[in-house]
This record gives sequence, C-alpha cells and structure tokens, in this order.
Amino acid sequence: MDLLAAHLDDLRSQAAMMLRGASEDRVFERASESELARQIAAIAEVGRLLEALLIDATGEVMRRSDNPVRDERMTSHLGCRDVTQLLQTLTRIEPRSAARLQRAAAAVRSDVSPTTGEVLEAPFPSVRAAMVDGVIGVDGILAITGPLQQTAPRVSAAARRDAADIVVAEARGEGPDAAPPACAELLRIHAQTWALALDQDGAEPRERIAERTRSVVLGVATAGGVPIRGTLLPEVAAQLQTIFDAHLSPAVAFDDPAATDDEPLPARDDRTRAQKQHDALAAALGVAASSGLLPTIGGHAPTLVVSVDADDLVAGTGFAHAQGCDQPVDVAAARHIACAGAVQRISSRADGRIVAIGIEERVFNRHQRRAIALRDGGCIIPGCGVPAGWCEIHHVTEHARGGPTHTDNGVLLCWYHHRFLDRVGWQIRMNGGVPEVRAPPWHGTDHRWRVVTTSPVRLKKRAKRILTT
Repeated sequence: MDLLAAHLDDLRSQAAMMLRGASEDRVFERASESELARQIAAIAEVGRLLEALLIDATGEVMRRSDNPVRDERMTSHLGCRDVTQLLQTLTRIEPRSAARLQRAAAAVRSDVSPTTGEVLEAPFPSVRAAMVDGVIGVDGILAITGPLQQTAPRVSAAARRDAADIVVAEARGEGPDAAPPACAELLRIHAQTWALALDQDGAEPRERIAERTRSVVLGVATAGGVPIRGTLLPEVAAQLQTIFDAHLSPAVAFDDPAATDDEPLPARDDRTRAQKQHDALAAALGVAASSGLLPTIGGHAPTLVVSVDADDLVAGTGFAHAQGCDQPVDVAAARHIACAGAVQRISSRADGRIVAIGIEERVFNRHQRRAIALRDGGCIIPGCGVPAGWCEIHHVTEHARGGPTHTDNGVLLCWYHHRFLDRVGWQIRMNGGVPEVRAPPWHGTDHRWRVVTTSPVRLKKRAKRILTT
C-alpha cells in the first residue's frame, strides 16, 4: 500500500493548478515589490520542504542499495548501475545534483539498526530538524555539514554536532547576534569558522594532501584545441582567480568628452566567461614569458616558435605550426605572434638544407612601451578595460607592409583584441601619432573615427579643455 501516493497526487495537482493560474493571471507582474518578495520566500520554503522529502527518499534508496550482493540492490532491481543513475532517471537531474542529494541524505538521514530495526539518531540531529521544518534545503545542509565532516576523525562527533547546533541557530535566525536567518553561503562561512576552531591542526594535513595531488596536464592536441586538466593548490588558484578578476572586472565607461554628442562608445563582447578566462590566462603567459624572470632555455627566455611559409603568411592561406604542438594553427595566429615578436627568416632548399638565416628586429623596446602605455593607458578598444601592463603592442601598419616599429605606429591591445582584431571588426588608424578607432558595421550607427584612451592624464586634459571652452 502506497502511503504517499494520494498525498503526492493531490500536491502535484494543486501545484500545477497554482502554476497555470499564476501564469494566466500574470500574478508576478501585477504584484508589488513587497508582495513579490513574500511570494518568492513562500515558494522557496515549499521547495525546501519538498527537498526534505526527496532527501529522505534518497536516503532510503541508498540504504536499500547498500548491499555487497549486487543482485540484491534496489538499483540493480530497477536496472541501474548505482544510486546516481537511478536518481538521474527518476528525477531528470544531472549527476552533480544527484551526488549532492546523496551527500545531504548521508548527513541527515536516520539509520536503521540492522539487528533490532530501531531508528538511530541522525549524524547531525539539529540539521535534520531544520530540514524537516523547511528552514534549510540541500544547499543549507551541505553548507553546514560539509566543513564539519572534513574535520573527522580528528574532531569528535559530539563536538561536530555542537558546532552544527550553533550554525543551525543562525539558519533559524536565533543566533547570538540576533541576525535574520542566514543564507547557505553565510552558513558555510560559519561552519568553516567552527571547523577551523575545532581542528587547529587540520589545515596542515589538508595542505599535504593538496601538495601531493597538485597537477596540470595538457592533453593530446586535437582539431578543437588542447584540453587541460589538473588540480591547483588553493593559493595558486587564488592567484589565477585574481588575474581573471583583473581582466573580467566591469569595463571602463569609454565616454569620449571630445565628441560632439553625449553618446558613449558602447562595447559588445560575445565571449563566454570561460573564453574570457582563457584569454586572461593567455595574456598572463605572454607577460610572464616576456618578463625576463623565468628560467632560460638554451640561454634565452622561453620563446614560442611558430613556423609558416612566407607565401602563406602574405596570402593569409594555409597553416602555421607552433613548436611543441602537433596540430597546425591558423595563419592569423602566426600574424598575431609576429606582430608582437621578432621575425626570423630562414631560406632553405627543397631538400631541406638551410642556405640563409636573417633576423629582423621589430620588437618595441621598453622605452617605447612605456611611452605608448602612458599615451593609451590600456587596451584602446572601447569597453575592454584591460590595463597597460597586460597588453601587447600592435603595429597599426603591419611591419611586413613597411610599418615602422615606432610609437606613432604602435597601440596597446589586450591579447583577445590583438588576436582577433580582424574578426571583431574594430578599425584602428594613427592620426598624427594619436590612435583612433572606428566601430564595426554591426556596432550601432555611429561609425566615425574617434579618439579613445584610458590614460588618466589625457582624460583630465580633455576635461579641462572642454570646461574652459
């Protein structure tokens, strides 16, 4: 006899009816802000209560599938290899969500004694009580129990439960500071604080584990790119995140005070966050390689060597080859690298014998770079905001077409805009040694050449000139 079927059918019917009515009557659009806030809070509470049912049901599935004999497991009876697959099938959630349900169930479910059938106490009774009351859901349960469980077995179960009781009080809004009910993120911070207080020496074992498992592995190059995987030490990840944040911070408002109208130059960036982080890493690697602080290879700084046929480079056809990579790269990549680096021309016969070697210095020196950085302030593409230290210097007129390595022919571009300048469509020209940009055709209707800079000195001078006219 199914003790829940009738209740669940009734609840499902009520929820479906409420959803249809809310959609047809546009109740959210018609609600005031305070009403909408109350509605969201009430819906979330109902959701947490339903999550509690799902967590308990998941715990029972885990109990029935915890059998050394595969054929006697519930998962096997239903044709699934494990609990995760069964939950995916029944609930239509992804594997990570199924794993989170199982972790939550393990933290709050009450085990049954295999000998007496007696219901045992949950590992964290106060957390379970808060779940049953609809105070916390999966996120809250894992936020509280996750950090505390990591202290086992160095910290006793009783001490972990006591710490959980205090954090649960924060979840209920009954903490010592009389703060309102805390969200899952604040609960995690509270639990981590208690975990550190209880486990004074816990960081050291965790650090040793992290040191042993640290890794960065480049996969096999494919036509779609080179996969990367690994595990970073926390401080290394924090440093990398800082680099990402520096590149992904809100863009500067590129309002041109010298323009005849009040319209700013808008910016459109279609990259995903993951793509932006890739480009930030590419810029960081370029800065590191050119810093002169890395170990040398054969007496020289680490240098990316890209080979391409001279005719292909001029025509923009064919492929280039990067040393250390089995896959060919686009000629555009070779042009990008050549724009900011030196070009060494090697003439060889058909049989491969080298008959001539030439070197053409075409790299902006440190004095020129400082001057260009002072003039431009950062990447000159409107809306980018990447500072000068992370930018490359682009030859506005290509060196191969007679463009000199001079401050009047160099502008700052971030790695992304330098690498894909032809694709993003922004045009750059020099007007009396001053860089100007023009928006691409898809970018609004204002396609005039306009001076754009992030240099604080030049912006102040412009503002002063406008105020005095």
